[in-house]
Amino acid sequence: QQPLQWSKTTLDSDVEEVLLEPGDFIVAMDYLMEKESLLLGSADGCLLLYNVEERTTEVVGRLEGGVKTIASSPDGALLSVTTGLGQLLVMTHDWEVLFETSIDPQSASACEINTSDGQIQSCVSWRGDGKHFATLGGFDGSPKKLTIWERESGKVHSSSDTRNFMGQSLDWMPSGAKVVTAHDRKTEGKCPLIVFYEKNGLERSHFSIEEPAEVVIQALKWNCNSELLAALVSCGQYDVIKIWSCSNNHWYLKQELRYTKNEGVKFSWDPTKPLHLICWTLGGEVIAHRFAWTTAVSETSVALVIDGPRILITPLHLGLMPPPMSLFFLAFPCAVNEVCFVSKNSKNHLTAYLSNGSLCVVELPATDTWEKFEGNGITVDPCHCDFSLNNSMHLTWIDTRTLIGICRFSDYCSSTPMRSSEAGNLEEKHDSLFFVNEIKLVCSEDCLPGSVSSSGWQARVSKRMPLEGPVIGVSRNPAKGGSAFIQLSGGKIVEYCSELRMTAPIQSGELCPDYDFPTSCPSMTAVPCHENGVVRTLLLGLDDSSKLHLGKRLLSNNCSSFTFYSSSYGATEQVVTHLLVTTKQDLLFIVDVNEIFLKNGQVTIDSHVNNHPRAKPSKEHITVWEKGAKLVGVLHGDEAAVIIQTTRGNLECMYPRKLVLVAIVQALVQRRFKDAMDMVRRHRIDFNMLVDYCGWKAFIKSAADFVNEVNNLSHITEFVCSIKNENVSGKLYEAYISFPEQCSSSMDSENLHGALSENKVTSVLMAIRKALEEQIEESSSRELCILTTLARSEPPLLEEALNRIKVIRELELHGVDDGRRKLYPSAEESLKHLLWLTEPEAVFNAALGLYDLNLAAIVALNSQKDPKEFLPFLKGLECLPPAIMRYTIDLKLARYESALRNIVSAGNEYHADCMELLNSNPQLFPLGLQLFSDPDKRHQILEAWGDHLFEEKCFGEAAITYQCCSSYQKSLKAYHACGDWRGVFTVTGLLNFTKEEILQLAQELCDEFQALGKPGDAAKIALEYCSDVDRGVGCYIMAREWEEALRVAYMHSRQDLVDTVKDAALECAALLISEYQEGLLKVGKYLARYVAVRQRRLSLAAKLQSEDRFMDVKDDNISEVSSSFSEMSAYTTRSTKESSASVISSSASKSRGSRRQKKAGKIRAGSPGEEMALVEHLKGMSLATGAQKELRSLLVVLTQLGKEDIARQVQLAGDNFEVSQMAAVKLAEDTMSTDKMDENAHTLEHYTKMLRAHQPAAGETSSWRIKALSPP
Repeated sequence: QQPLQWSKTTLDSDVEEVLLEPGDFIVAMDYLMEKESLLLGSADGCLLLYNVEERTTEVVGRLEGGVKTIASSPDGALLSVTTGLGQLLVMTHDWEVLFETSIDPQSASACEINTSDGQIQSCVSWRGDGKHFATLGGFDGSPKKLTIWERESGKVHSSSDTRNFMGQSLDWMPSGAKVVTAHDRKTEGKCPLIVFYEKNGLERSHFSIEEPAEVVIQALKWNCNSELLAALVSCGQYDVIKIWSCSNNHWYLKQELRYTKNEGVKFSWDPTKPLHLICWTLGGEVIAHRFAWTTAVSETSVALVIDGPRILITPLHLGLMPPPMSLFFLAFPCAVNEVCFVSKNSKNHLTAYLSNGSLCVVELPATDTWEKFEGNGITVDPCHCDFSLNNSMHLTWIDTRTLIGICRFSDYCSSTPMRSSEAGNLEEKHDSLFFVNEIKLVCSEDCLPGSVSSSGWQARVSKRMPLEGPVIGVSRNPAKGGSAFIQLSGGKIVEYCSELRMTAPIQSGELCPDYDFPTSCPSMTAVPCHENGVVRTLLLGLDDSSKLHLGKRLLSNNCSSFTFYSSSYGATEQVVTHLLVTTKQDLLFIVDVNEIFLKNGQVTIDSHVNNHPRAKPSKEHITVWEKGAKLVGVLHGDEAAVIIQTTRGNLECMYPRKLVLVAIVQALVQRRFKDAMDMVRRHRIDFNMLVDYCGWKAFIKSAADFVNEVNNLSHITEFVCSIKNENVSGKLYEAYISFPEQCSSSMDSENLHGALSENKVTSVLMAIRKALEEQIEESSSRELCILTTLARSEPPLLEEALNRIKVIRELELHGVDDGRRKLYPSAEESLKHLLWLTEPEAVFNAALGLYDLNLAAIVALNSQKDPKEFLPFLKGLECLPPAIMRYTIDLKLARYESALRNIVSAGNEYHADCMELLNSNPQLFPLGLQLFSDPDKRHQILEAWGDHLFEEKCFGEAAITYQCCSSYQKSLKAYHACGDWRGVFTVTGLLNFTKEEILQLAQELCDEFQALGKPGDAAKIALEYCSDVDRGVGCYIMAREWEEALRVAYMHSRQDLVDTVKDAALECAALLISEYQEGLLKVGKYLARYVAVRQRRLSLAAKLQSEDRFMDVKDDNISEVSSSFSEMSAYTTRSTKESSASVISSSASKSRGSRRQKKAGKIRAGSPGEEMALVEHLKGMSLATGAQKELRSLLVVLTQLGKEDIARQVQLAGDNFEVSQMAAVKLAEDTMSTDKMDENAHTLEHYTKMLRAHQPAAGETSSWRIKALSPP
């Protein structure tokens, strides 16, 4: 806690004389809100009402014994007055006495008191809700009782034991929990106690003020939020105002304000502002102190706590000690009012400003050596100064030997004359009330390395500069030595530079365009950061309304505390990378500093607060489990810890996942693999993070460095067991950090190509295995780690692992007892380790695959297999010939290629088994042909292969395969089955068919092709093999190969066939003209239907969007709303109730819809897919390539036969249809991409004209047209 500013001005005051009797004087007063008047009480008992506005005085009554105290209830309805005779009166503001009683009900009545013994001193304090009030009364120096009264009845609620209470020190905490008073212990020779009582009159707790026994506590007062307790203590030479706060049931003395006896200081807390204290003196001086809570945790995570004349010091990176405990403390001559700390070049400097105006400096060694100070107290001597600083504040280090502080001009004095050189550094006399003092420090004693320098310091004021007004805060400029930012009242920022002779506002553009805060920010911090690779200073401020500012830019309007984190490791100057903010909803947000630079508005904190309830988990924030907890500091670098302090005072440490990942990434970038491994294990991060961040291909290149630096085989084994063949880290942590592009792209390509790409797990483990063999000495642990890399590969390399175990077993069997043998684990241990990592059945099969039956038996025994199952099987294998044993094992393991090789090597007597293996595994036929050189066996394999292909209906391949083994009859059958008539007649030549057989086969094929709808092939067979011209021309006409039919007719000089072709062409032309005209009408019909559906859909969507209920749709539901628009038909009425049945039966409805559409061939009106179905139908009406080829052939023949008019009509009809169809499709595509339809522009006629205007002269669209037949 530190003072922010003084407010000392000359106020205009009106003096109004109140007439009293001679010798009488005012002893008490209170302001009555309802009457807007001041109630005065005099020593003779007069009650006077002074009206502030009318400036009139009225005597309302007189009390016997004189007035002692006047106190109004918190609601202003009642008034309590005590007299010198010990009477208590409670009355209304209409002066109606509700009850009158003695302050001490057990004492004598007022009439029996001997006035010669003196008057009874008393005081009253109301509870915050006004239901009870407390009184304390009695003769000075005599024991008293604390009495609790009920408001309504006036009865005594409770009372305390008789104690030596001190004076009139009594105040009830505004929250109502405790009543504070003071106990006098002069008779015991001890200093007074501040004691807390509960409503039942029982003592709850107490603490000592640590002053001499002769001091007197004149007043005790709580601030309005019950957090601070202030006391006015009268000492021998001065009066002092002490301010305490409570944390973890310990009362810390945070401020001590000293005044001279002559000033006669009094004080009062502001009734609405909890950190404002108002003091006034007999000389008419009024000083308003504005305090603010400052978290004294340095950049090096050293926590400082002011506790009266001690500063408690705890380096948080060494351990969290619950307050009020600390690692060690510094002891000063008197109370500490302010402290500042700086750490540079492994040295730590601390300055404390004491309540007596002294300055103390301490130089501490590096924090790593502080453990030796544990539990010790270090005494600090004041500096030797030629000046005295009274009411100085905002002490700030700007260098290791230079301080600046803010003070008032009237408080600055020099006890000894200055030399001319020193006086020249000070400014001339100014009218400014506030000044900056620059203090130079010199240590006259030599400080040994690792020791504390707490004495021998000398200080002098080297420079003093004026300020424009009161100061809110001072923060050192970390990017510029000898410089500091000073915040004036209102948020204006000025920069103090030690080299300059005056202060000046920060120039626009030096840090950012507008750097002043819009309002005063009691909490201000300047930190260095990187922006585009350049170090700059970031200055943030938090005002009293919980708004966090960066200059005039508002970062958050919901901030309760903030701090910074730096991920830099080993750097001399830490550059912050993240801003940490807690909100009033007890949420912790971590914002990257780069996001602050990139975004112009508020950081995304406030939006997340609104969208995420406190109890709902989210990756965007962390829910702080204790309400009201605030940030006090962080542990930078690899620690990545956030320290918060609860309202009770306890310190709690958390490790946000985002900061941990940032620290791991920083370690990976700097190739500090051991540190990264330790953080991954400590915070339970997926081990794939070590591989995935920079990409597994890059990790392979660093595998040797990784193994060498980690140098812990158990950690490496744990890492090996966790590697997965996917980008695990990118999926788990992409919400916290951003991964490099090469990492995500490489993993995406791996997922796309699958087995075609390299295997991440196998490649990484191979690199680790190679590094282990090269970097780590041979040992049992290394061998087990290597076995782990083999077992965890994908697929597991079990055979290679078993081979390594086999080598160890052979060494054991041969009884080799050398040094190398001792470096390996036993075969049994290695095998158990392998079985623990892998499925026992897979290891057993791998042992069988090595054809080592003894090893397989050992594996089976160690895997707890039933001997009745594996022993007979292994004995049966042992009895077989070696080749057949290997063949049997290969069949069991489905290694068919190896089985084929082994069965072939077994000899001719097993050829039948070989053929059976080939027939059951057709993929082995190529290998079988390679293994056999005997022609007969090769032909047998080829014929079997051809039979397999024929069964698979690969007739073409089967025919060729049959020809390879001279099986022509089967080849003929295969050609016939696939419809290759050319191949059929080729094979007939190989089979030496007669002409009659060929003719009969040709006629059969001709009939067959004609029945199958292949008249073109039938025509060629009829002409080439049957010499039937009539049938050939007829088949060409059926195939609509008009040009070929006319050519054959003229080739054989058959005029009758020419006429036949002519009649068929004319008939086809008339049919095509009719079809194109009908198609033209269908295009117009379907397009009109599409336009109507589209218009109704757009109007319905516009109507739905205009409804109020759709205006409140959240962002995450917009996609659902838009998709529902696209799925709605123009005839569908939107229902606000979603149907779960429609979701469940979606697949079934799709299948039923497809079957119905195929069966009916129609587009159902009102269906959700009607619009798209109409467009697809229009596209399907286009002329196919085959139809275009037939049409051009017809046009050519009609022209050759002299029917140019008919050809021109056919071409015109086809052209009109094709252009209309293309125009309709273009219109539909254009309207699909827009939400508006133009009745004039979106018409078929308009698009047809536009298409004809841009129609190319030649190309794909006009390939079938004949230019000579085109209209002009």
